[in-house]
Amino acid sequence: MKKILQYLFEHKTLPYERAKEILINISKGLYNETEVTAFVTVFLMRSITIEELQGFRDALLELCVKVDLNGHKTIDIVGTGGDGKNTFNISTLACFVVAGTGQKVAKHGNYGASSISGASNVMEQLGYKFKNDQTALLKEVDEAGICFMHAPLFHPALKTVAPIRKNLGLRTFFNMLGPMVNPASPEFQLVGVYNLEMARIYNYLLQQKAKSFTIIHSLDGYDEISLTNDTKVITNEGEKIKTPIELGKRFVDHESIYGGNTVEEAAKLFLKIIKGEGTWAQSAVVLANAATALQCTGEFKNYDDAYHAAVESLDNGKAYSALQKLISLQ
Repeated sequence: MKKILQYLFEHKTLPYERAKEILINISKGLYNETEVTAFVTVFLMRSITIEELQGFRDALLELCVKVDLNGHKTIDIVGTGGDGKNTFNISTLACFVVAGTGQKVAKHGNYGASSISGASNVMEQLGYKFKNDQTALLKEVDEAGICFMHAPLFHPALKTVAPIRKNLGLRTFFNMLGPMVNPASPEFQLVGVYNLEMARIYNYLLQQKAKSFTIIHSLDGYDEISLTNDTKVITNEGEKIKTPIELGKRFVDHESIYGGNTVEEAAKLFLKIIKGEGTWAQSAVVLANAATALQCTGEFKNYDDAYHAAVESLDNGKAYSALQKLISLQ
């Protein structure tokens, strides 16, 4: 690792194969915590290259516990995290709204490293038991329309670096990797990113896959549709700027989508919103993200149709039923 660090400290970048090899070695525990922390810190000081990110991604995919969901065409809605905004769990709520419409969801998530409550924190608090048993996950998708995959159970490297990420409390390149290494390889993906440079990198990498994808970035820095500002929306077809009125029928202010100070608060807020008891601003943000995900599947003629399906799922209790069913299967 010393040679690798000296190489990187000379402002050089890693070729694809070397990046892949290093992350495989991290997964195997070949470097100590101090060495890995130093390695991760390099990428806090400069932008990651596409080759480096591809190498890291392919290392994780090569080592991961794969999940076969028996031909279900699933979607994942995931933000990279690391935007520092501490919103409530918008992507995870949107997943349940989408599941409530009948679209199958394979949600990949982790504990919050740079936020108070990541997807795994809130799911665990709600009573979900993490697992990597394929039969159980398939049963969840069949019966609840959604399964949840806690990333460290599927990716040895993520388990190895979890304490380091938590101690740093900063956005690292592992935030960028999460959405690209879903063990179920979902057919469709809605990915939220925290800056436009990251959006361009994701666009390049996702174009290489045959999947239908949508990348979103709120222009005031959120890694999701926040309705606090315009949103850059990138799909297989191209790029557009969408206004809060177009996506969510209204503007919301930053305070309205704050996520609380503890995991317990986040879980209470999650339940309130999924039961349809959230504020109009909270519901609007969830619906905009869910509708954008639904449109990504190609099953809807236009955005308005996808939005109406999302509204029906939340207002008629279908999203909450999906959550109740999922928890009952634990």
